Amino acid sequence: MTLTTKLRGFSQTSLTILLTLGLLGGAAAAQLGARTSVGHAMMAQTTPPAAASLVDINSATKAQLSALPGIGDVYSQKIIDGRPYKTKTDLVNKKIIPSATYTKIRALIVATQPKK
Repeated sequence: MTLTTKLRGFSQTSLTILLTLGLLGGAAAAQLGARTSVGHAMMAQTTPPAAASLVDINSATKAQLSALPGIGDVYSQKIIDGRPYKTKTDLVNKKIIPSATYTKIRALIVATQPKK
């Protein structure tokens, strides 16, 4: 067999080069996979908000509620009028706010129950 033998439109030299590049690329990908990526490291450092910084939907003022993303004066008043809430998902279950808005604020809110 000669180096110029064609195999489905590729010469043996071309196939050898492609195979070598594939092996080198696979080895590089395996080494990169063993290292923590920058994006992964940044995501691991992101922590949820501290409990003290969460907005309690059962006791927050209208101004505190309005400061949440997607919540303005109308939704903040609806939240106040719908109190008390057993869970923060009650905002959607009681149709106080749309689910898209809830998705924006769910990590920022809590529904604290009064102590008995």
